Amino acid sequence: MKLLFTAIKPCKEKNAENQQHTKRHDPTLICFLQGDITPGIIRFKIQSHIAWRSTLTIAMAAMTQSAQSMTSSKINALRARIDRPIALVGLMGVGKSSVGRRLAAVLDRDFVDADEEIEKAAQRTVSEIFEEFGEASFRDGERRVIARLIEEKRGVIATGGGAFVDDETRSLILDQAIAVWIDCSIETLVERTSRRDTRPLLKTGDPHEILSRLASEREPFYSQSPIRVESKDGPHEDTVTSILEGLDQWQ
Repeated sequence: MKLLFTAIKPCKEKNAENQQHTKRHDPTLICFLQGDITPGIIRFKIQSHIAWRSTLTIAMAAMTQSAQSMTSSKINALRARIDRPIALVGLMGVGKSSVGRRLAAVLDRDFVDADEEIEKAAQRTVSEIFEEFGEASFRDGERRVIARLIEEKRGVIATGGGAFVDDETRSLILDQAIAVWIDCSIETLVERTSRRDTRPLLKTGDPHEILSRLASEREPFYSQSPIRVESKDGPHEDTVTSILEGLDQWQ
């Protein structure tokens, strides 16, 4: 059975007061199995006041760190100049989601994790999709979800480790988004990925060997990104600053 992914577009929020204190509405994604095209119910998620304050705290902390090399005027200029989504690519464990949330806060954009959107659409975890349908089916759904996120002009998109290796997905990102490759040492990746037992590709052998092989195989694809930064064993804000500097040089 082939797993299909689709989404229902959200309606625009008309309440000005709600617009001021909430992020963009995220529709609940609907997963269809082949032959079943009955639409489900749209559910909208409204951020609470606590979540809003948390986002503000992240933004202030990231801004403080970024100010070491990026003035507020430069950051404001970036906000005005960037007219497309920023897609973070790289191996699992480089910090795409953690860095992405901080980067989005600094640039006053929304953030979305592609793997989380896929899980919502499939109503399964990434590991379950791999186990039940295989990697090819996962990549097919991943391609379509990322295409939708780019079409929706989402601010910062954290992609899965293998997304940029897919020819169609890579071509789409390079054409309609700003690809930022977050690189990292294998030793740091092994330490980071050991914290969570949710990486399907790391369950089949030695993590160091697998990550080293993936890094070698995927480097030719990641290196096509116009911006490359290194994530070191330090605060994620350092990586955010490096990305901002790269974006400042991006044409």
